[in-house]
Amino acid sequence: MEIPDLSSMKLSSRPELFDFEGVSMIHYFTDNWEKVKNFQARPDDVLIATYPKAGTTWVSYILDLLYFGNDSPERQTSQPIYMRVPFLESCFKVIPSGTELADNLPTSPRLIKTHLPVQLVPKSFWEQNSRIVYVARNAKDNAVSYFHFDRMNMGQPEPGDWNTFLQKFIEGKKVFGPWYDHVSGWWEKKQTYSNLLYMFYEDLVEDTGREVERLSSFLGLSVSTKEREKITKGVQFDAMKQNKMTNYSTIPVMDFKISPFMRKGKVGDWKNHFTVTQNEQFDEDYKQKMKNTTVKFRTEI
Repeated sequence: MEIPDLSSMKLSSRPELFDFEGVSMIHYFTDNWEKVKNFQARPDDVLIATYPKAGTTWVSYILDLLYFGNDSPERQTSQPIYMRVPFLESCFKVIPSGTELADNLPTSPRLIKTHLPVQLVPKSFWEQNSRIVYVARNAKDNAVSYFHFDRMNMGQPEPGDWNTFLQKFIEGKKVFGPWYDHVSGWWEKKQTYSNLLYMFYEDLVEDTGREVERLSSFLGLSVSTKEREKITKGVQFDAMKQNKMTNYSTIPVMDFKISPFMRKGKVGDWKNHFTVTQNEQFDEDYKQKMKNTTVKFRTEI
């Protein structure tokens, strides 16, 4: 499939948030809902699921290299990651919808990404017992990353200043709903659905090689040590940030003068943003919202 020309993709105004099946959404992710809901998954599909800004592109790229890194080097240099790993619920008009891209993927298995909370994922993924990789990132760093993403992405609602944004994040008034429900909903699913690997962004930062090995083993892939080391090197943050095929610099709705799509990729950057008061308020609220789940996060490594 040819790469679309996105130079005309300028959006006149930012989208408004609205309630969709109990989750805050924008129309770009609900316009194609019938097709998303009825999407036909296959048993060998691999779904990469995350809350926004939790390492989606990183894990997509790792999986792409694990499966297809040796088959077609030109794939890595000529096709942006968003064409290789379609964003299932996206419907941006200037490129084919996520469902259409996924249906037309030439690869097997198909790698597909989603930010949907677990209850909105198309039923066929569960029915086909497809493999799912979920990546979670600690709430504080996730909030900071989402803030900078919203500042530079005209396809997202207006973030306001950091304090305004943080209050919205705490209230769950963000696209794809509350972080708290997202990470704990997928965590619960893992208890009953065995084909789900739940990963942590912090683990990926701490030891990428180890996590690449975990992924290979979950996917039943035999990857040589040499190959794994090569992949680990290729997916380091700085390498991906420079790589036009993974850094989203080809999408005009994102204003890199405000902030790059890939900003820091660090654990603990929240300390440069949260005031003492904000941090105390956040921790208090977090304790309440996360008291019924066993999933645990690290905010520093």
